[in-house]
Amino acid sequence: MRTEYKIFIPLGLFFVVCTVAYYFFGRVDGGQLEWVGLAALALTSLMVLQIGVFLWVTARKMDPRPEDRSDGDVVEGAGDIGFFPPRSLWPFIAAVTAGLVFLGPVFGWWLTALGVGFGALAVAGWVYEYYRGDYSH
Repeated sequence: MRTEYKIFIPLGLFFVVCTVAYYFFGRVDGGQLEWVGLAALALTSLMVLQIGVFLWVTARKMDPRPEDRSDGDVVEGAGDIGFFPPRSLWPFIAAVTAGLVFLGPVFGWWLTALGVGFGALAVAGWVYEYYRGDYSH
């Protein structure tokens, strides 16, 4: 995790500098400040710094991984990474409901409410797919 936070924290500081520079040099016609760009840069700075601080705090609690050490070998990182399901329909259903939510402002807000309802069902099905059916234990 040390490598990751060494990437994200300087990147976040870069976005902070860009946000400050945009505040001073981002004037449009008539000297008015363009607020959308300033908000986008400020939120990007906060998001990247949040990820960097999380990785930094997590790295302090962990032992160094092989990729964090200069004498680390590729073989040290071998082994199971995790369990990945062979097939699942729930990610597709969640994507379709996300499409309903995103189309709601275009075709009507009722579509967003419908998509949120179906989305809750899709996320619940995705989380609990191994508690019922063929894969239950």
